[in-house]
Amino acid sequence: MNTIEERLQRLEYYQSLLVEIIDSTQHSFTLLVIKSQLSKEEVKEIHQLCRALSEQHEEQKAQGLVIFTDLLTLFAGQLNSKVNVSQTIKALHNQNLYKPLMQAFLKYL
Repeated sequence: MNTIEERLQRLEYYQSLLVEIIDSTQHSFTLLVIKSQLSKEEVKEIHQLCRALSEQHEEQKAQGLVIFTDLLTLFAGQLNSKVNVSQTIKALHNQNLYKPLMQAFLKYL
């Protein structure tokens, strides 16, 4: 019978194999989550941050603003430290998540 440690090691190995076959162009944020070992709660926090900043982005655009460095600064300051700001923006953009906001942020990278 396998020990829990052996089973866990096997699952980690299978996970590493699955990560290799994920299409990184269509699922780049998902891949980033797995490679960064983010928890479900940490991913939820990133989505909440992006939703809040997307709302602010839309409000600022409606007011005629065209420079969004303040939002990028907020994003960078509140983003989980396990992930890189630039990689996260690119991954979210590539996976078509929060597209208008990520397009605005890409201009500053």
